[in-house]
Amino acid sequence: MALCMSFVISGVLTYINLGLVDGFVKIWLKGYAKAFVIAYPTLLVLTPFVTKLAKMICIDKSKVK
Repeated sequence: MALCMSFVISGVLTYINLGLVDGFVKIWLKGYAKAFVIAYPTLLVLTPFVTKLAKMICIDKSKVK
């Protein structure tokens, strides 16, 4: 998940900030590498909390009569 999200978001943000400039792909891939270094550990840390929060918020319809 972190791999895909950081790839897409870094590409979109590079395009928004710079447009289609010469060397766009190289700039994008550098940004992607930096983004992934942040995204993966963040995913590892936040996943348990987000899962717990989702379970608290969502209703299990199989238990509701």
